[in-house]
Amino acid sequence: MTQVQLETKTLTVKKENGIAEIHIHVNKTNAYDIEYYKELNAAIDNIRFDNDIKVAVLMSDMPKFFSAGANINFLKAAEPRFKTQFCLFCNETLDKIARSPQVWIACLEGHTVGGGLEMALACDLRFMGDQAGKIGLPEITLGVLAGTGGTQRLARQVGHSKALDLNLTGETLTPQEALDIKLVDRVYPQEETRAKTLEYARKIANSATYAASNIKLSIMNGKEMPLNVAIRYEGELQNLLFRSDDAKEGLSAFIEKRAAEWTGK
Repeated sequence: MTQVQLETKTLTVKKENGIAEIHIHVNKTNAYDIEYYKELNAAIDNIRFDNDIKVAVLMSDMPKFFSAGANINFLKAAEPRFKTQFCLFCNETLDKIARSPQVWIACLEGHTVGGGLEMALACDLRFMGDQAGKIGLPEITLGVLAGTGGTQRLARQVGHSKALDLNLTGETLTPQEALDIKLVDRVYPQEETRAKTLEYARKIANSATYAASNIKLSIMNGKEMPLNVAIRYEGELQNLLFRSDDAKEGLSAFIEKRAAEWTGK
């Protein structure tokens, strides 16, 4: 049974069978201000400290938008120093997702632009509906850059020249175009997007989750390291897994030709 674990003005966290769903409901476009990010930060902490949660899915309750990014009126009214600190706080919040032991998936069923895409880029995987709308970083049309990880995470995701192209033009893409450049990982029929995303999440949650967590950390942290250091880091994580109950169970199940019974330990 799904249980609501956290409910605020801008989001709701529901948990069931190792999966946390984070439902965004700021307003009709999910254009956010600092209140939303404070509540997102608290939700991420809530999930990170929950040992029962193995996968987190970030999704929108709004029918046409995942998120349009930061509320422009909020930004216009704020002092420059406050805006700088706001961007820093957003980046610190999103970085927690990358450092989290859970696998995070962004379920994109509507337009995903500006800071909305930056939230999705912070997740480990991005799944999008084929009629979800546009995705991109149009910040240059406001005379600024994508300042909550957009220039950096996008470059690491699609390559530096393509990231430069998209940031310089402010061009937004269709779901298929986003898939073609590997900005999103999967595109599903629109009406199946949420169900397919949760099906994927359940598959991970029912697998060797201790291994899944370390696979995530190895890839996400290792990509920022020189190769020789990253290989050593990978080896240290593998050493932990070799000593785990799940590794013993996995090897035994393979030899005995039976389904493994994972414990996540």
